[in-house]
Amino acid sequence: MTTDAQARYALYFVPAADSDLYGFGSAMLGYDCYTGADLPRPADLDIADADWRALTAEPRRYGFHATLKAPFRLAPSRREDELIAAVLAFARGPHEIARIAPEVRLLGTFTAIVPRAPVAALAALAATCTTEFDQFRAPLSDEERARRNPSRLTERQVNHLERWGYPYVFADFRFHMTLIGPLPVERRDDVPIRLRASFARVWGDRPIAIDRIGVCKQDGTGARFRVLQHSPLTPSP
Repeated sequence: MTTDAQARYALYFVPAADSDLYGFGSAMLGYDCYTGADLPRPADLDIADADWRALTAEPRRYGFHATLKAPFRLAPSRREDELIAAVLAFARGPHEIARIAPEVRLLGTFTAIVPRAPVAALAALAATCTTEFDQFRAPLSDEERARRNPSRLTERQVNHLERWGYPYVFADFRFHMTLIGPLPVERRDDVPIRLRASFARVWGDRPIAIDRIGVCKQDGTGARFRVLQHSPLTPSP
């Protein structure tokens, strides 16, 4: 199987396509990364349609997800089918299944679903994905490096960027499922409140099990990510 050198791959937690969580998140972004279809604005979201389209434009490209290994181009010696096979083998585990108590919170200029408190099993899963699958990652190009604004990173984050292709790993990893943003300053109070209410209506106070891993692909610059392969994680006995 040949691979387009401009394509990027990522390892994401994407909720099951038939789950309430995925229904909420994909509708909020207006995009189904399983099917590639556009979705209408949620009926109960008190934001004007044009406003909502603009505020979700950036996260819509990625689909509703949480990053376990950030987007990367394949190394010249590796193939797409090899990556998929490796993720399938990894998913067979066994794994300690992380569960988070979710909340909707403003992260910088974006609003996302995040854990209320750190979860060690989740941090371990992300760290393992970072290291285990780095053999598939092509070195950063100068353009990719510059896009991360190294001058605004800490020394540790710069070291992560050079070694792992992404600055926010290990101690700097923050699990998040983006819903909307970036938000202008004047919208950073009201929009999270509205999203919090919408999420509570759909999901209540249930925990979220991080119980699956997906290989997602972006065919080229500006394209949207799609789920290529999706595997439940086998839990430890």
